[in-house]
Amino acid sequence: MAKSRNNLLGVGGQRKKLSRAEQQGAGSARGADRKAAEDKKQELVRKMRERAEAQAATTAAEPGEQDASPAQS
Repeated sequence: MAKSRNNLLGVGGQRKKLSRAEQQGAGSARGADRKAAEDKKQELVRKMRERAEAQAATTAAEPGEQDASPAQS
């Protein structure tokens, strides 16, 4: 006889372990933690972009100022 088709034990992956709060319907704290971490990451990326833009603007302005100095002498 071939393999049993009725025994599906282990098919479909594993279920995650639920905490007591999750079992009682309080929901997951992980979702809130992930949201907070994502917000912090977005804020950090925004600050880094602003700094990079400011540095690029000052770098672009400096050569123009240096070129003007020798011409005035």
